[in-house]
Amino acid sequence: MLANKECQAALEVLQESPLYDCHCKRGMKKELQCLQIYWSIHLGLTEGEEFYEASPYEPVTSRLSDIFRLASIFSGMDPATNSKSNHCLDAAKACNLNDNCKRLRSAYISTCSREISATELCNRRKCHKALRQFFDRVPSEYTYRLLFCSCKDQACAERRRQTIVPNCSYEDKEKPNCLDLRNLCRTDHLCRSRLADFHTNCQVSFQSLTSCPEDNYQACLGSYAGMIGFDMTPNYIDASIVSITVSPWCSCRGSGNMEEECERFLRDFTENPCLRNAIQAFGNGTDVNLSPKNPSPPVTLPPKTEHSPALTDDINDSNTIYDTSMITTCTSVQEHGPKLNKSKEHSLCFSEIQLTTDTTTDRKTLVELKASGRRHSARGILSALPFLLMTLVL
Repeated sequence: MLANKECQAALEVLQESPLYDCHCKRGMKKELQCLQIYWSIHLGLTEGEEFYEASPYEPVTSRLSDIFRLASIFSGMDPATNSKSNHCLDAAKACNLNDNCKRLRSAYISTCSREISATELCNRRKCHKALRQFFDRVPSEYTYRLLFCSCKDQACAERRRQTIVPNCSYEDKEKPNCLDLRNLCRTDHLCRSRLADFHTNCQVSFQSLTSCPEDNYQACLGSYAGMIGFDMTPNYIDASIVSITVSPWCSCRGSGNMEEECERFLRDFTENPCLRNAIQAFGNGTDVNLSPKNPSPPVTLPPKTEHSPALTDDINDSNTIYDTSMITTCTSVQEHGPKLNKSKEHSLCFSEIQLTTDTTTDRKTLVELKASGRRHSARGILSALPFLLMTLVL
């Protein structure tokens, strides 16, 4: 909720500034700080929580066809070839041939399998951290093959289900309510951002051929993988080869009059045709823009040029500091009153505008905002912006 009219007016000024349109890049070195700035602005401009929140990340422009091409180069084989083989076992072998993939996979398996005591199977917090490092630092050519390998028998499907060591990273003694789990996730900037990214890229679209926004399977699969290692970690619910069903570890028991909303939230995982089609498409080695296996004879017309952007760099070494500190919004003004703070937090929003990212997209990044803000912001914006940013970090 907005704290007072003065703070609300300052936030409205931000809506007209370049800072309002900034986005973050997943895996960037200062991802957490970037997300703190994003949410401090956008949460202050909404009253109450929305069912779906817009993703704070830059949109994905790569396609599954890019993943197939790189996977075949790295492993010497297509992900969907040799139907008699165990694709999940092949994926593990391919990972072991890559030093980075092998090292980080061994690290999370070791951490998530280490028993702490007779009553504590593992250190879940450390397990989640190791999983985040694996999926953020290893290229999707390897991680997708482990997560989304196609299976024709239960042994293969069970191996796929065990990929994230679910008895530590996923399962618990009891299933919490899904809305409670969502609320817990939204108290953390990183978890909140990954969940919003999933809803943005996997939300069912009835205006597309694949049920996915812009028919982009790659964006949906990347958003799904991005939630692993957080409270909202999803996984396959069983080793079925007949149907693919994934879900976070939660249920809608005890939802009361919020049961309808809870069921709607859960169906975004368990009954999501976009996500299901994307997983099946990767397992089959197909993409909506790929040419058919038996193309018709060539004609004399000039070939159609397709824009196929380069694959985003998932191997970016993230040095994100995962802490629990949050940038407060206008509420702190109401509770404590405006006061100057000479600590390092005072300059957080100013310094983070200078974040160094290697983004190559055309969208505005925080690096560009400092210069563009000088060109386009009016005097009223310049005078209100420092007050607001100081308020947000107090």
